[in-house]
Amino acid sequence: MNIVRTSLLALSLSLLCIAAHADVYGYIDANGDAHFATEKLDQRYQLFARGDQVLNAARLVPLNNSEEATGKETPLFRYLSQHPNLKKYETLLNDAANEFNLDPALLKAVMAAESGFNPNAVSPKGAIGLMQLMPATAERFGLQADRKKSIAQKLTDPKTNIRIAARYLRLLRDMYPNQQHLVLASYNAGEGAIQKYNNAIPPYPETRNYVKLVTQFYKLYQPTSHFADNAVFSSRRSDSKRIHMIIPGRRDSNSSADISSAYPITSIE
Repeated sequence: MNIVRTSLLALSLSLLCIAAHADVYGYIDANGDAHFATEKLDQRYQLFARGDQVLNAARLVPLNNSEEATGKETPLFRYLSQHPNLKKYETLLNDAANEFNLDPALLKAVMAAESGFNPNAVSPKGAIGLMQLMPATAERFGLQADRKKSIAQKLTDPKTNIRIAARYLRLLRDMYPNQQHLVLASYNAGEGAIQKYNNAIPPYPETRNYVKLVTQFYKLYQPTSHFADNAVFSSRRSDSKRIHMIIPGRRDSNSSADISSAYPITSIE
């Protein structure tokens, strides 16, 4: 138990450190979809969280709004805390976290950023499912095709997808103990990119922004947060709702960046 507590404390400290100045902007569009970015991309984006302040998700309203927000649920608060699939897959997330000694909040944060809780999400590069895994990454961890299903088809199974992602995150944590910013950067850009830059976050704007965004979501899902304590999950269908992660600096498909096992796979518009 002490080992687990020490590990989670190290995780929290390292993630909070890397996100010291990670501002998050966002808005809800007319279709009810949530959009997040680390920059104010246009006038629709409002500042929802300053990286240099303690994040209180109950106050997820534009920070320049003079109206007092205490005790009020905003659309972004409801989206992140009440998404039906977050509750639906909570047992799978907890089981995977326990098996690989990870914080469930980290798995939730990665899922929110990667797929917006959509088990059928597929990136332009072929990353699949809730945790947006590439088939090559899944094969690396023992997932095999058979006569009935390909690896890609098997990755649409939430249990399979979450467990392999958790196993991968644990491997990355073992590679970079107490350096969770490198764990997240590796999940986004691949271990090869981290090694290429001497075990540092590579100078890819996308990867740097990805680490910031996932870190802020991690803070939201911490058990001690007002957000986690007050989440009331809805039973409505989630097909038409998703999170759009806009990562400034995303490399195009012709990039020569060194990506070993996991293509940058955050859900984008």
